[in-house]
Parts: sequence; structure tokens; C-alpha cells
Amino acid sequence: TWEDRSVVDVVRKTGRKQLILAALWTEVCLAMPAIQAAGEGWDVFAVTDASGGVSLEAHEMAVRRMVLAGVTPINWLAVAAEWQRDWARETTAQALGSVILDHGGGSGVALAWELQLLAGHATRSHERPSG
Repeated sequence: TWEDRSVVDVVRKTGRKQLILAALWTEVCLAMPAIQAAGEGWDVFAVTDASGGVSLEAHEMAVRRMVLAGVTPINWLAVAAEWQRDWARETTAQALGSVILDHGGGSGVALAWELQLLAGHATRSHERPSG
């Protein structure tokens, strides 16, 4: 991808300094553009659990190679959390919450538990003391 000047030109026109990349094959489709972009000064993040190699070893070696070249490995949940930044950002919180509940594994379980606690607290805080 990073060999295609039309792609690079479009990315440059955004004025952004960071790239978040994922690809079908970690060792080719992800590592090659990530390493090249990092070498050109971009702050590159490789979404490792949204990419896969032809084998576990191929994937892991490609991630190691990218790290040595200055690329930061990250997972999809960390990307989503960094974009959301705070649950007070209500315009996106509900949609992200749904994704985390459905696909977040242990984080989804923790979120469901927190939502139950908050719902119970909201109910109790509106109850009036008897007497």
C-alpha cells in the first residue's frame, strides 16, 4: 500500500501524523507499509489482533520486526478506547458499549457488570427513605 503514491498522497493531505494500520497478512500487507511509513517519520500503530499471518510464527516475527522499526503494536480494543477516551462522550459511548459487550471478551463482561451496578445505583439514589 505504501508503494502506491496515490494512497500516500491522500494520507498526507489529511495533515495527520499518525497511522493506524491493519492488514490481512501481518508479515507482508501490514509490516511492509508500516515499516516504510515509520521510516518516513509517521507515528505508526499496527493493530495486531485485526491482522494475521500465514502462521503464528509469521505473525509474531512480523510484529517483532515492526517494533524494532519503531511501529507501536496495539489491539482493536485499545484503539477503540483511545478514540472514545471517556464514557462521558455520549454521542459515541452507546455504540462503542454495544461493540464491547458483543466482542470485548473480559472487557465486555466487566462493562456489563458496571452497567448493572450503575443501573442499581441510579434506582437506589431515587428511592426515598421511609419513615
